[in-house]
Amino acid sequence: MSDEHIDEISGISTTGHEWDGIRELNNPLPRWWVWTFYITVVWAIGYTIAYPAWPLLHSATTGVLGYSSRHDVGNELAAAEVAKGKYVAAVESKTVSEIAADDALREFAVAAGGAAFKVNCVQCHGSGAQGSAGFPNLNDDDWLWGGKTGQIQQTITHGIRFATDPDTRLSEMPAFGDIITADQIAQVSAYVASLSGKVKDASLIEPGAKVFAENCVACHGDNAKGNKEFGAPDLTDAIWLYGSGEAAIAAQIHAPKQGVMPAWGERLGETKVKELAVYIHSLGGGE
Repeated sequence: MSDEHIDEISGISTTGHEWDGIRELNNPLPRWWVWTFYITVVWAIGYTIAYPAWPLLHSATTGVLGYSSRHDVGNELAAAEVAKGKYVAAVESKTVSEIAADDALREFAVAAGGAAFKVNCVQCHGSGAQGSAGFPNLNDDDWLWGGKTGQIQQTITHGIRFATDPDTRLSEMPAFGDIITADQIAQVSAYVASLSGKVKDASLIEPGAKVFAENCVACHGDNAKGNKEFGAPDLTDAIWLYGSGEAAIAAQIHAPKQGVMPAWGERLGETKVKELAVYIHSLGGGE
């Protein structure tokens, strides 16, 4: 440390502090900066008095103005509810077909249904509605029970094989392992695989077609295109819910997996179900 002196270059006195030959100038802050700082201090004190600021043990100071951001949010939400009230009323009163035909109403229903889908449906169908093994892809045009808006609404409302809903979609593929022989299962599996161009042993196709005609056409049809009244899938395309290839097909024929979907009508209400149906139909795979 050295004695205070005047800096030769700037002409400003030093504080008397020195580090490695470098002296600290006693250069005061600009007055405008000092006054700005004082003003911000006063402003901060005033703000904490006027508005909620200081946390207490079980609450916080409310401020003399009584402002509440929670109250503001509540008012904004209430205003939003009023603004969308006419759309909600229209959705309640119209059929899903009428909603889908109205541009403004469809746009509202798609937005509302998309939000409901993220809360209730993504756990099984995926965030992009792409599905997974055992859970159908809702973006394609392969619909077991029909992809029209009304049919989608029916499926969402009452579910599939949902035991507590008397109007649930209901069909059940028999376990053919108890009905036909293992050789016949291999044959019909080869035939079904051949319909989508995937078969290893072509010699099994002809006898497999005979087994199919005797046991499967009642649900899947003569052309194997399926039947939406029974929820029987189209076997000629490349879309498989439980896996493709002869081994997966044989496993499903032997001891079929029977998927279950909850009935959402009672839980969500008719209006929300309509919005979901319009949203799902809008994904591009609806009929």
